[in-house]
Amino acid sequence: MQTYPVIASITEADQITDALASGVRRVNLMAGTINNLKPIIERLHDVGKQVFVHIEMVGGIGRDASSIQYLAEVFKADGIVTTKSNAVAAAKQAGIRSIQRCFAIDSAAVETAVRMINKCGPDEVELMPGLMPRVIREVKGKITQPLIVGGLIRHDEEIRLALENGADFVSIGDSRFW
Repeated sequence: MQTYPVIASITEADQITDALASGVRRVNLMAGTINNLKPIIERLHDVGKQVFVHIEMVGGIGRDASSIQYLAEVFKADGIVTTKSNAVAAAKQAGIRSIQRCFAIDSAAVETAVRMINKCGPDEVELMPGLMPRVIREVKGKITQPLIVGGLIRHDEEIRLALENGADFVSIGDSRFW
């Protein structure tokens, strides 16, 4: 993954085909519902993609430990994306990876996020929006997890800047970058 640090952020069902044919090794799935999740994950797994399900964006998925255990055992998700610390703990219990998503809306929000991350220990952190080189450097200096940045990224230069300033990965919904 380090040689190709882009994660496909799938927000619409029609992006799945692009992701299947792309060079990315991992997708953050934010489209679909519990009714079609299993075949989507299976198709992505069949072409060697890791699938992280955003539990707050995919319809019909609960946010409790039982739902996350079900995602792991029945749907075979590789991990989850969440804003909730209790879901990070549930993912650990279920034996899957977790990405804690946080939003840098102001300095207080960033400090609160760093405390939460250091307390609950997700496997990775996603910082949004991803267009803030100084904030990327600051957050990267305060956590031990790999740092994903995403949101509002539209150009190659923005991807390069994010990576140069400490991001390990860039999550992007535009399939041109996959």
